Amino acid sequence: MSKHVAAIIAIAQAVINNKEYLTELDREIGDADHGINMAKGFAAVISKISSLEEDKDVGFVLKTVAMTLISSVGGASGPLYGTAILRAAVPAAGKFEIDSLTAQAMWEAAVTGIKERGKASRGEKTMLDALEPALEAFSEGVKTDKTIFECLKLASTAAQYGVEYTKTIAASKGRASYLGDRSIGHQDPGATSSFIMITALLDFCRSQAGSV
Repeated sequence: MSKHVAAIIAIAQAVINNKEYLTELDREIGDADHGINMAKGFAAVISKISSLEEDKDVGFVLKTVAMTLISSVGGASGPLYGTAILRAAVPAAGKFEIDSLTAQAMWEAAVTGIKERGKASRGEKTMLDALEPALEAFSEGVKTDKTIFECLKLASTAAQYGVEYTKTIAASKGRASYLGDRSIGHQDPGATSSFIMITALLDFCRSQAGSV
């Protein structure tokens, strides 16, 4: 199994392991299905990519992941995460190792994809409240010549702060927006699943001595 496939499986497993937690968060302000849908989608991802040949580059693998999520995850999460990963696949095309600059380009493409697909922006209590500050922290790390592992540590911390920030604001997108100010005090499930994925990638890099 290639290292990039193993990394994605580690991320997928982290989402599956947090199925009940994400569902409980979504029960407070949504349809109580975020964890269920995400776990279902990433179980399908594991099944799909586990049998891929090792000669498949990162871009190909990510496209496979994206199409699997889009076709198997219900609600808004499938199209949003699927679009993000599909966009991230473009800078990764033909690559078998991902350096910091490529990772930054992938992340930027993913965030842009979410903004365009979801017509969303930071501060609306969505996954962007974790992903965008995480991207900024990662980019700052790249700018100061930190390793990809160090950049991911910065990104994970920023994403965690982003999740905490979602507790302080009212939702203006998705099902949670129906609650208005009653959504204040609850953290966003999408921001939380984004944080879980970033942290899982960080943990994978740690296990691989800081390389992806």
